[in-house]
Amino acid sequence: MRQFCRHYLLSLQFFTRLPVTGRLAEWVGYSPAMLRASAGHFPGVGWLVGALVAAVTALLLVGLGSSVFAPLVAAVWGTAFGVLITGAFHEDGLADVADGLGGSQDRDRALIIMKDSRVGAFGAIAVVLVLLSKVSLLALLGSVSGLLLCTALFLAHVVSRTWPLLLIRLMPHVGDAAGSKSKPLADQISGASLFTALIWCLMALALVAYAQSAINLISIGKNPMALLLALATALVASGVAFLLMWCWFWRRLQGFTGDCLGATQQVCELAFYLGLAVSL
Repeated sequence: MRQFCRHYLLSLQFFTRLPVTGRLAEWVGYSPAMLRASAGHFPGVGWLVGALVAAVTALLLVGLGSSVFAPLVAAVWGTAFGVLITGAFHEDGLADVADGLGGSQDRDRALIIMKDSRVGAFGAIAVVLVLLSKVSLLALLGSVSGLLLCTALFLAHVVSRTWPLLLIRLMPHVGDAAGSKSKPLADQISGASLFTALIWCLMALALVAYAQSAINLISIGKNPMALLLALATALVASGVAFLLMWCWFWRRLQGFTGDCLGATQQVCELAFYLGLAVSL
């Protein structure tokens, strides 16, 4: 349990701006091997980030009352809060991937562009479109049910942080390992870490499924199974998005970089919201 907590806190320290400092950071410690093992807790970070974003969104919905624009305002500020606590870590990866693969058809040139800290036209457009798509889909879900919006936020943050780990497992790292944001995460993820990640993800899905079946938490029409079927569709949509990103990276780069992990998280999160909205 001690090791579990240290690995989780290290993952939290790496993937968010939430404070793990001072004596707590000293207790957690650091080594490349620890960071590699902490990758399995990436979906666990999604638990905390998703719960915090959902809580802020719920408070905004309550505070704004029954206004027709309440879901839109809550979606905007909830999304902004999520970007704040993660430090736009994944959005930055999305921008770099869009600049690199959009700016050049040559593999080596694309990798050089992706390492450039400056954001180009392709990156800026990609981030703006993804954020606008997220906000619009979340507002649409919120217009159906505030609980549905919060549930979608929680699950999407967990599920979308599971798929990038499969990239690490299935593809070679092709970036500059010494200067990569993925650092030791660029190595092949161990089976134990991948198992930990899947447990985090399955626990989140099971929690929502149990709550819905036990107390019919969210009522969608007259079919009590409607939400569970919609969530299954959202999960499939997120998986399809992962497969498309995997094929894209394999065709263009023959592998992945740290930026590819962030871009995959963003696209899979967006696909989850889209699948849920279309299904309902």
